[in-house]
Amino acid sequence: MGDGDGWAACDQGHTHWGRFGAAGLLAYCREPDGQVWVLLQQRAWWGLGGGTWGMFGGAMHSHEDPVAGALRETSEESTLDTNLVDVHGTLVEDHGGWSFTSVVGALAERVDVRPASRETRRARWVRAEEVEERKLFAPFEQSWPRLRDAMKRLVLVVDAANVVGARADGWWKDRAGANARLRDDLAVLNKGVTGVPDGLVPFDLCFPEIVLVVEGAARKVADEPVSGLRVEAASGSGDDHIVDLLGRPDPDAVHLVVTADRELRSRCAAAGAAVTGPRWLLDRLADRRSGGRRR
Repeated sequence: MGDGDGWAACDQGHTHWGRFGAAGLLAYCREPDGQVWVLLQQRAWWGLGGGTWGMFGGAMHSHEDPVAGALRETSEESTLDTNLVDVHGTLVEDHGGWSFTSVVGALAERVDVRPASRETRRARWVRAEEVEERKLFAPFEQSWPRLRDAMKRLVLVVDAANVVGARADGWWKDRAGANARLRDDLAVLNKGVTGVPDGLVPFDLCFPEIVLVVEGAARKVADEPVSGLRVEAASGSGDDHIVDLLGRPDPDAVHLVVTADRELRSRCAAAGAAVTGPRWLLDRLADRRSGGRRR
């Protein structure tokens, strides 16, 4: 039993389980044919909302962040190996003094999942379009429309040459070194990103897939990978490589390209991607150096 187990009151006059708030995991799998499956838990008959279906989750411990809490609860209530979950983001339902955080993440395939505690009656993969056909746990039912739209991941594509040019760190003397510094700095975004423009994803905190595209003398930067991001070396033009990347089939992805290059911005928009300038990225690098944590 954790120190978060217990009832708490919110400013709306409701009573909730979880002294320090609660969190749950919405795990999904998108198959090659486009079919989306959602992992649901049927709650035990004896508990709150007995017999209804919803996310795995529960009360957070005082020392936990919501991602850690949701994954821990899921691993306690089911046989799912949560190391297989690629967390894309979180959505917070704030009641004032108490909150529930939905953690959205994807699996590469539908693995077998079974109950692992007396709190779980059944675990099932359910087609996304059939979720509402089940008798749902009331809070999950209210959140489902928003969660349904959150089953996607943000791919942040960084035009290294352009972003490096926006930083006054001596790039004109050592382009490869400046690109390497940007590569290393980007790793801090694994702690999460806020303020994604244009409402691309509905997350309060987003954990994007980061792709840094380097070109010319900076290509060798791709030979020294950094955990938490992918570095791709353009064989020719970096702009052409980025546009080619946007054209790769990936129905789960929403692309955001970071560049100030006018022609590239136009090409990215034509390819269906959103675009933002280097200042947006640099502001988030500065913010994230001092806080936040991702599992």
